[in-house]
Amino acid sequence: MESPYGIASVWTQGDLVIKGIAITLLIMSIISWWVIIIRALGLLKLRRPEKGLHDFWHAQNFADGLRTLGEDRFNPFRHLAEEGQAAVDHHTNHKDDLHGHLPLGEWLTACLRGAIDESAERLQRGLAILASVGSTAPFVGLFGTVWGIYHALVSIGTGGQYSLDKVAGPVGEALIMTAFGLAVAIPAVLGYNALTRANKGVLNKLNRFAHQLHAYFITGSPIQTQKFSVTKLSPRKEV
Repeated sequence: MESPYGIASVWTQGDLVIKGIAITLLIMSIISWWVIIIRALGLLKLRRPEKGLHDFWHAQNFADGLRTLGEDRFNPFRHLAEEGQAAVDHHTNHKDDLHGHLPLGEWLTACLRGAIDESAERLQRGLAILASVGSTAPFVGLFGTVWGIYHALVSIGTGGQYSLDKVAGPVGEALIMTAFGLAVAIPAVLGYNALTRANKGVLNKLNRFAHQLHAYFITGSPIQTQKFSVTKLSPRKEV
């Protein structure tokens, strides 16, 4: 027997506004879960390239090092290494261009920083959707609750029925919309925080890798450091 106070009752007894709000929340939930799953799978794919950073510096040449980072063109570590090599080659082969008058270290720093910015934008795609869903879904559900309670009270008032069992049903059905809004918002907020924290870890590793690449292309030998980021990269000065 169908419960008179369940979600099905809310749908059958609700007007177009309640049904529209319920469909909106359902769409928001589907989109937020899709973003969470796609972004999480993308971060899982980066585990192998991250482990390949150690093998990269033990490769016999740069081409072999690139292969240790994988073949995925969306791999930010491989993209960073390729952009660094392309920047050096372009600067060497175009001395007559305006950027050819820049020191190689500054040109390389700008190119590496640009590659990191591109990777950061790619990693953060969809996070704005999660932030929007997490911040608006509770209020959308609350609006459905207010709308449902208002019409329930109007219906009770015009019908002249004041008993508790007549009030509890419509009001309880309306409160389901608030619970639905929270059920949509909570996963979106938790997913946003988890993905943001994971992206920050990837970007920190990219910054360290960029500093090492900068030293490799300028001096011909990699260095190990976790103190500086790519924003502080500059050619080494002789003392």
